[in-house]
Amino acid sequence: MASNKIQRINEDIQRVLSDRLREIKDPRVRQGMASIVAVDTTGDLRWCKVYISVLGLESEKEFMKGLKSASGWLRRELGNALSLRYTPELVFQLDKSIEYGAHINTVINSLDISPEEDDGDEY
Repeated sequence: MASNKIQRINEDIQRVLSDRLREIKDPRVRQGMASIVAVDTTGDLRWCKVYISVLGLESEKEFMKGLKSASGWLRRELGNALSLRYTPELVFQLDKSIEYGAHINTVINSLDISPEEDDGDEY
């Protein structure tokens, strides 16, 4: 479990990266609606894993290439916005939990379950 300081740093990094993610002009990154779901920073502030969810993603491979090419700019912007001892190296990971949840919801709604017959018993 992360300490309170690391949790605050994670929240700050998530806030700054969410703002800067909308400013990226690379068409590979702008293919869908991207949002940063979570941020996990190591205790020594050297590495930061950023979980991103994208709604309407066309090409996962191209999106990740675009993020990797923009990671230097994002890291510099992060360093300018936050005063940390080290600006962490950003590692991006695609989070598909929202898509998976939507798929499960669709499957549940498509089930053909008839409502239970009324017994006539009132409580």
